[in-house]
Amino acid sequence: MIVSSRIRELRRQVADLHAELPRNELVVWTAGNVSARVPGEDLLVIKPSGVRYDEITPENMVVTDLDGNLVEGELSPSSDTAAHAYVYKHMPEVGGVVHTHSTYATAWSARGEAIPCVLTMIADEFGGEIPVGPFALIGDDSIGRGIVETLRGHRSPAVLMRNHGVFTIGRDARAAVKAAVMCEDVARTVHISRQLGEPLPIGQADVDSLYARYQHAYGQEPAK
Repeated sequence: MIVSSRIRELRRQVADLHAELPRNELVVWTAGNVSARVPGEDLLVIKPSGVRYDEITPENMVVTDLDGNLVEGELSPSSDTAAHAYVYKHMPEVGGVVHTHSTYATAWSARGEAIPCVLTMIADEFGGEIPVGPFALIGDDSIGRGIVETLRGHRSPAVLMRNHGVFTIGRDARAAVKAAVMCEDVARTVHISRQLGEPLPIGQADVDSLYARYQHAYGQEPAK
């Protein structure tokens, strides 16, 4: 009963968070997806394959195990499920994964170039450059392997998978969506900066200071 209640709530949360992707112009048509780990279980909740964003409901979200096998739901899981599942299996601290083809960040991925840390926002959220992961084909866990291999060596919650798009991780699905929104925003700003000249990098000591402040001191403390 507890697990069923938890899954029901996650279906609602994941369905609601999908609305943030088109709202922030990170996806078109049926591309992209959000998933969430079911706490304490080897399960995840994810968008079904090929469903338009205006047709997404809590009821048509699907549940799979960490091998990508359908556990609950009437529709086929997203084609990216294997990648999400691999991340959850190998990064136990991750509670949410997002995939987008947002225009500017994906343009960087098409060039195979990391987004340099030239903005305080990049230092705050990503702790340094936003790295590039390897090229991998869709259909098995190859993309997931590339995500894990790349992000294990970085503070960044985002990776630009070469010639593909953006994957972001977070402690929960909301945090992963936030990282996807911010990744596209800084990708656009740095691109525009490069039209004007060469962006100025931020020194490593300042990057470390900005990251520590944003991660540990920014925002409101929880009410006691």
